[in-house]
Amino acid sequence: MQRTKFTEEKLGQAEKTELDAHLENLLSKAECTKLWTEKIMKQTEVLLQPNPNARIEEFVYEKLDRKAPSRMNNPELLGQYMTDAGNEFGPGTAYGNALIKCGETQKRIGAADRELIQTSAINFLTPLRNFIEGDYKTITKERKLLQNKRLDLDAAKTRLKKAKVAEARAASEQEVRITQSEFDRQAEITRLLLEGISSTHAHHLRCLNDFVEAQMTYYAQCYQYMLDLQKQLGSFPSTFLSNNNQSSTTPVQSVSSPSVLASASASLPSVSNSMVTSGLSELKSSSGSRKARVLYDYDAANSSELSLLADEVITVYSIPGMDSDWLMGERGNQKGKVPITYLELLN
Repeated sequence: MQRTKFTEEKLGQAEKTELDAHLENLLSKAECTKLWTEKIMKQTEVLLQPNPNARIEEFVYEKLDRKAPSRMNNPELLGQYMTDAGNEFGPGTAYGNALIKCGETQKRIGAADRELIQTSAINFLTPLRNFIEGDYKTITKERKLLQNKRLDLDAAKTRLKKAKVAEARAASEQEVRITQSEFDRQAEITRLLLEGISSTHAHHLRCLNDFVEAQMTYYAQCYQYMLDLQKQLGSFPSTFLSNNNQSSTTPVQSVSSPSVLASASASLPSVSNSMVTSGLSELKSSSGSRKARVLYDYDAANSSELSLLADEVITVYSIPGMDSDWLMGERGNQKGKVPITYLELLN
């Protein structure tokens, strides 16, 4: 009967009771909220877990109320590869040592990534999902009931118009009063639920703030980890850290970030300001010579340079006009330029 009535209304063959403008606006607002909440929720899931297969697996385990097996995330896996490679090449070599340090940092970033995902899931994604799967489903159910009550009311009104006999007309009028009362009551229930959308927006705003704070913490941690890594790699020469002739001492771009990053950026070291090079700079300003321990293996690039072996001790001194990144080194009868960042001065 209701399907027939609905079809007649669509074809313009029957009267249709219109909802008041306020209720229509509330329905529109609810639909809009549901649409954008779904989009934001799904894209946030993609942001936090780019791998679609992993997302499907997590979804299946969640529906089965089981915990998904723990696996390394991408930074952790990269960190493991770097650490294994560094140990294979030798922790005593410059490249191997650098790989191990980078691997440790990648693992720390991976741990921060896990924390971001967990915090965001609890404080942001779960409330959005609860709205879609809870509140909005209730709204949809009550809205469907309202639609049915409206169809019942319109059908009663149609029968009243068609009633010719006084007795039939009286019965129809009674039916209209009953269906009108039921429609009004259902409209009020639906309106009260829909007005709760404003509270939903306020709740989601708080959840959004929590999500932003989680991201801020994550990026601040990663930024600090990379600062620490750059400080550790500061003792490596620019020739070892450069790419396409771009110096490794290129300053980090300024970051518009909270105060938690301000102290971190203040600690950003450069190769020229490191403790190792500051001591060697004093040597360059004097005319004497010092003993120095070699930190890493170094292969001479040409005949003017001296090849080095890690942990050996050589004599170093400065020559006027020499590049600031180099000293003269002597080992027995051998002599040549050596990079200062490969050296540790001995007392």
